[in-house]
Amino acid sequence: MSGRHSRYRPPAAAAAPDARGRTPTATELRPLPPVTGQFLHTVAEGERLDQLAYRYYEEPLVWWQICDANPGFLSPLALLGQEAFVSVRFPVGLPAGGQLPEWQPVLRALAGISGVERAAVQEDIEYVGNGPQVQERFSRALLVTYNRQCTGTEALIGAITAAGFSVGPPAASGQPGRPIIIPPPGRG
Repeated sequence: MSGRHSRYRPPAAAAAPDARGRTPTATELRPLPPVTGQFLHTVAEGERLDQLAYRYYEEPLVWWQICDANPGFLSPLALLGQEAFVSVRFPVGLPAGGQLPEWQPVLRALAGISGVERAAVQEDIEYVGNGPQVQERFSRALLVTYNRQCTGTEALIGAITAAGFSVGPPAASGQPGRPIIIPPPGRG
């Protein structure tokens, strides 16, 4: 039985015979409804979907409507930037001596930390100046995807500095501070 605020209301029943010839009843998949008349909400640190649903709809149980309107996020936690896995950009300076860095030792050190899913080097070139006086300015960073429940930025910074790099302030690429779609009330 579906409740008043269920995303499966009214429940659509589907029957399909299984391998034994039985015909169990199941609920059909619900297609995502089109979203029209939407506006944006900028996610703040610590917000929850039930709180947003109460703020915009005066009903905390319809949080799933906000999830439906933002299909680019794989989970409700990703929508709010609270997923266990996070990607953080660590700006790095050249090792002592100003020589080109050896990336493999630091990448191996990061891969050896429990919870690190992926580590990659990011190199960007910025052109500064006009005409014949243009100079190249390089910036280098390590982009690390890791499970926050297994490790933290302190351990990652420790591994990077142990490899001889100086580390700038890390920048998380999470959702807080970014807009999400809030659909009009009464859908579904």
